[in-house]
Amino acid sequence: MALVGLFWITEDAVYLGAEPVGTASGVRLTEDGVEVLGTGHGTYRSWSEVRRIDVRDVPVRSAGRRLVSMALDSLLVAVTGDGELPPAYTVRVETAEDTVEVSVLSAVAGGIYQPVEYDLSRTLLTRLADGTTTVADLLAWRRDHTPDATPPREEREALLRKWADG
Repeated sequence: MALVGLFWITEDAVYLGAEPVGTASGVRLTEDGVEVLGTGHGTYRSWSEVRRIDVRDVPVRSAGRRLVSMALDSLLVAVTGDGELPPAYTVRVETAEDTVEVSVLSAVAGGIYQPVEYDLSRTLLTRLADGTTTVADLLAWRRDHTPDATPPREEREALLRKWADG
């Protein structure tokens, strides 16, 4: 698994946010289409049906503000012993017939994304929906990326730019 922007990339699929476990909701992008997962969802749409994929309520902060938020969260957990799940955000998958909304958990450390990765991720979602970029591009990178780890910020941004520019 590697995290690049809003995308959790495994060897055979790409998830928006964290890969869901059990009955947790999520969105899986495959070479064939988009699958909304979780209790009450189970919706699949081929790429030819998808008109738009949008994200809402994504926690975005500058690097400095993100660091402060993470430090305060860590302090709160240390003092109270009460940890929380990462923040969730909403993914909307739109077709000509319907729109499906689902909450997904943030996969990034601290649950907060930086503005550049967020903006590039949204651009990439637009290009995936209109067919100018494919999930195969992301999966090919993952197969060639030998360490099972998230690349550094500069590399993530470069990858998102490459995929978003087609």
